[in-house]
Amino acid sequence: MKFFIDTADLDEIKTALDWGCLAGVTTNPSLYSRIGGKLEDFEDHMTKIANLCEGLPVSAESTATTAEGMIEEGRHLASLAPNIVVKLPIGAAGLEATHALKADGVNVNMTLIFSAPQALLAAAAGARYVSPFVGRFDDIGDNGIDQLATIVQCVKNYYTPDQCEIITASVRTPQHVTEAALLGADIATVPLGALEKCLKHPLTDQGLAQFEADWKKVTGQA
Repeated sequence: MKFFIDTADLDEIKTALDWGCLAGVTTNPSLYSRIGGKLEDFEDHMTKIANLCEGLPVSAESTATTAEGMIEEGRHLASLAPNIVVKLPIGAAGLEATHALKADGVNVNMTLIFSAPQALLAAAAGARYVSPFVGRFDDIGDNGIDQLATIVQCVKNYYTPDQCEIITASVRTPQHVTEAALLGADIATVPLGALEKCLKHPLTDQGLAQFEADWKKVTGQA
């Protein structure tokens, strides 16, 4: 499974790149807002992310609400850098825009997917990525992983990863990452905080502490 980082923060992206395991970036208007982003700086910021992650897909989301607006904005966003993927919300307008952008050779990441029919429609329209959400199901007392399992099975019945990849989104915990990998999701897009949690395990900490203590004995520092 590939790891994307879900952020618009350049420093967080640089950190994940330094780890050597980053395969892409996803952003959205909320993430851009959290870093204090301004409208007039949006395109420049997306370009900076794309340049920083040369060769890796970077999702930049359209804020248009009509198919015509999404197509126009999607074409413009894609022109900013060759690795920018246009992020569109599932819906009639999003499907129409995805179909048109696909014909132009523009990759689309269809987001806000919560059901298998939504994912299948997105893939049929030509979406390069579909992004089912996990954590938001948990927020309302449902089981996001169960919903993801259904989506993964349905999409993989008909599409190969070369045609459409499944991005597990709204990831909150290492357990979400584990379950997504067990189900065969192609990608998990994860905030840096959740990625850092994936590195942690109490037995690892205990082992490191023991190694350090034993080495101090060897060097006479104990």
